[in-house]
Amino acid sequence: MIFDVWKQIADNQLEPLYLVYGEESFLIKETVSFILNRALQNGSDEFQHARYDLREIPVEEAVEDCLTVPFFGERKVVVFENPFFLTAENEKAKVQHDLEKLSEYVKNPNPSSVAVFLAPYKKLDERKKLTKLLLKSSVVVHAKPLTEKEMEKWIKLQVEAGGKRISGRGILALLHYVGPNLQLLKNEIEKLLLYGEENITEETVEKTVSFQSEQNVFLLADKVVKRDLQGALSVYDQLIKQNEEPIKILAALASQFRFLFQVKVLLKKGYSQSQLASMLKAHRFRVKMAAEQEKYFSEEDLLRILDQLSELDYRMKSGSANREQMLELFFIKNL
Repeated sequence: MIFDVWKQIADNQLEPLYLVYGEESFLIKETVSFILNRALQNGSDEFQHARYDLREIPVEEAVEDCLTVPFFGERKVVVFENPFFLTAENEKAKVQHDLEKLSEYVKNPNPSSVAVFLAPYKKLDERKKLTKLLLKSSVVVHAKPLTEKEMEKWIKLQVEAGGKRISGRGILALLHYVGPNLQLLKNEIEKLLLYGEENITEETVEKTVSFQSEQNVFLLADKVVKRDLQGALSVYDQLIKQNEEPIKILAALASQFRFLFQVKVLLKKGYSQSQLASMLKAHRFRVKMAAEQEKYFSEEDLLRILDQLSELDYRMKSGSANREQMLELFFIKNL
């Protein structure tokens, strides 16, 4: 697991060969950053750190760099970028590569160098001898999208590394409002760490996360689900100040309540959350949150609310009353 590799690097257990491949660019960047920060006395020192784009530069030049003694410090880091020859792709090379020389180095790497093969590809061609050799001889990091449990663990580790704690509901709220984009999550976690509270809760997340309009609609739906009138009106006011049209907000609310109804019915029929995510073409975090929210309502409640939202939609489009006030009255009536 990628966390195990990161821990080994943090513990200064560096190896001479790393193969980092996959399409999750954030995890690739994080892994390289971990290696550079731990391996080098000064991560920006040009004498200790070099990168070679193998679409433009022969691989033997990078190998020669690995073989030279570092000018400063104990180690140097050499990054082999875009080693397309490890895949099945028939990319037309601009340069010729001495892959035999690379194979010889992989068999006997310089212990004072850390060679990092950075392959931003979904798959490697394991039929190739060089690929097999690297997979066998290197510390392999597969930068693929994290599972739900891995993402929750990653958030927890990020928060704890900053000297704070986060509750399970706080983690779920963060994923629900920010989504699975790791870079955006990291940005929001950094803001949470600057917040005064030592224990980060669901409420802390709601106070500090930078909500865009779409995220605010999710938050509004949460407030409605929890019968939090004051909270719903506060979020609604923020949306209006962001110049969101009441009809658009209404449509988003209706979509969320339809989703809750679908989740409730399908859970009752015995489907799992993972099956629901596939059937409804929704992210697993949205399904997980909906599975908690639907407990606040009976099927009859949800159908009644959907009928009211449908009637509101008709009235708004017919222009029979003030749109902003119509939604406010809906909140007051139902919460």
